[in-house]
Amino acid sequence: MKYQAFQPIFHKITRINKATCELRCNMASYDELAIINGRLAQVVKIVGDHVTLQVFSGTDGIPTDAEVIFTGKPPVLKVSTDLAGRFLNAYGKPIDNGPEVQGESLIPTGIAGIDLNNTLVTGQKIPFFADPEQPYNQVMADVALRAKADRIILGGIGLQHDDYLFYKNIFENAGAIDRIVSFINTTEDPSIERLLIPDMALTAAEYFAVDRNEKVLVLLTDLTLYCDALSIVSNNMDQISSKDNMPASLYSDLARLYEKAVQFPSGGSITIIAVTTLSGGDITHAIPDNTGYITEGQLFLRRDSEIGKTIVDPFRSLSRLKQLVIGKKTREDHPQVMNTAVRLYSDSANARTKLENGFDLNDYDKRCLSYAKEYSEKLLAIDVNVGIDDMLNTSWELFARYFKKEELTIRQDLVDKYWKN
Repeated sequence: MKYQAFQPIFHKITRINKATCELRCNMASYDELAIINGRLAQVVKIVGDHVTLQVFSGTDGIPTDAEVIFTGKPPVLKVSTDLAGRFLNAYGKPIDNGPEVQGESLIPTGIAGIDLNNTLVTGQKIPFFADPEQPYNQVMADVALRAKADRIILGGIGLQHDDYLFYKNIFENAGAIDRIVSFINTTEDPSIERLLIPDMALTAAEYFAVDRNEKVLVLLTDLTLYCDALSIVSNNMDQISSKDNMPASLYSDLARLYEKAVQFPSGGSITIIAVTTLSGGDITHAIPDNTGYITEGQLFLRRDSEIGKTIVDPFRSLSRLKQLVIGKKTREDHPQVMNTAVRLYSDSANARTKLENGFDLNDYDKRCLSYAKEYSEKLLAIDVNVGIDDMLNTSWELFARYFKKEELTIRQDLVDKYWKN
């Protein structure tokens, strides 16, 4: 960290909490970085001349006469095309043994089961809801490699070191590293640094979308750990907690990130997909609950015991903007195929309930169960990697294998055109 000449040095800390320090100063500004006893901190509260600083690595061992130097600026990210292929930490510093990124300094301001049933729109914001044991990092890596985007920005929040290496290796081995920029905070780093990762990722996204008119996909994982860090800061500042021990500002904190999703008339765009892990599958927890009010749907991962794979659940997943593209920018049969496929999958769930309760199954029930297993295997499983037209063709093949034309309730002209004999 470089200091400016003649920066005032303070030596009087009036209060030290678990992760914050307070002192009197009339020259600080919100989000400004400071150095306290050699540790990086950030201004999080100002009341008159009373300034509260969040110390990223904790306050243990900091004396009341510690040296405090304000840097005069918030976290800054240097942006240029040199970001491509780089892995950086929460401060925008390289962690891949590469050189420092050169460029303009910007201040941060703040899968088959998807494409067929929950088609995303450029500029959309949508979360992945998943239990902690689900392979959501694999899903995010797959999305990064398959997405038709000019630039992928990965924000890794509280990643296990093995997960960080997983992302690094899979991007390098796939030959896609030149279009991916990664900001990583691992479990070995201070948890408070997780608050910086989304801002760094979205600042880089704004550069590529605005200055270079690129279609940018931002992948954030795991926003639950980001919210946990918000809770730590809130508690350390003795703020009154809201539901589930989350800060009362949780909605606006999440909205500030998600609302960066945008589509510009010039062609650039920012699309945001963020993992939110669920505690015990609790969709009513404050984090997913607030997320649902902000975003345009959700994608829900669950393990299908019939095929032994993780699928994108067609019942609990929803893209509220899919009507803008399906059947318009995709093939004409997409809407009716999607609706019919999910309806038949629903019928299979009803058949399974009958079976589990000891009722006899009729011929249609049996066919629905067979269809559902193959539908999950060939279309809903997260390891499926085919284009939308191939997904639609596969759907028609499954329809023809298990059902009669009249059981589909699809428009006759589409049946005549696409039915697989």
